[in-house]
Amino acid sequence: MRRLLLALPFALLPLAAAQAHSDHDHDHDHGTLGAHEHGVARLNVVLDGNTLELELDSPAMNLVGFEHAATSDADKAKVAAARKQLEEPLKLFGLAAAAGCQEENQELESPLFGDQPSAKDDDGDDEHGHDHEHEHGHSEIHAHYQLACATPGKLTQVDLTPLFKAFPQTQKINVQLIGPNGQKGLETTPAKAVVGF
Repeated sequence: MRRLLLALPFALLPLAAAQAHSDHDHDHDHGTLGAHEHGVARLNVVLDGNTLELELDSPAMNLVGFEHAATSDADKAKVAAARKQLEEPLKLFGLAAAAGCQEENQELESPLFGDQPSAKDDDGDDEHGHDHEHEHGHSEIHAHYQLACATPGKLTQVDLTPLFKAFPQTQKINVQLIGPNGQKGLETTPAKAVVGF
């Protein structure tokens, strides 16, 4: 199923190019779906048969309030709390109970999760080509979830309200979605947090 999300950036490249803009002047690429921008996260949603995949990429600032290595006890506690929340996707993403979605697999990656093994090559890029800690001190948090839905036809939307409430520094989530009705890209905010398939 990993192939679904790997193909997503290519399938949605025209949408991403139309939305690509940044408040920062960086001379390097941060990936296909836009640059590192505080307050803004990216979410890929793929529903294929009974499999729902969710892939969230966010600046650490949105989720823990900072991007430097956690050295103080207070910072370590913030990282641990955010990680604990991220480990419970069914509490972060509002899915119709009738769809019967259950988590099958998850991956959480960030330089802030010091004990987290991640597949990195010699350049500091992970297997997806993301460079999670840049020379500017930016840290990203990447979460990938795979869920099995017993009745996927009942899954008509994903409500991001719980995610916005859990991480209030996230002001906007750019969503790229592929489902039974095709593909689309849209921008969500705490006031407009429901994404329909």
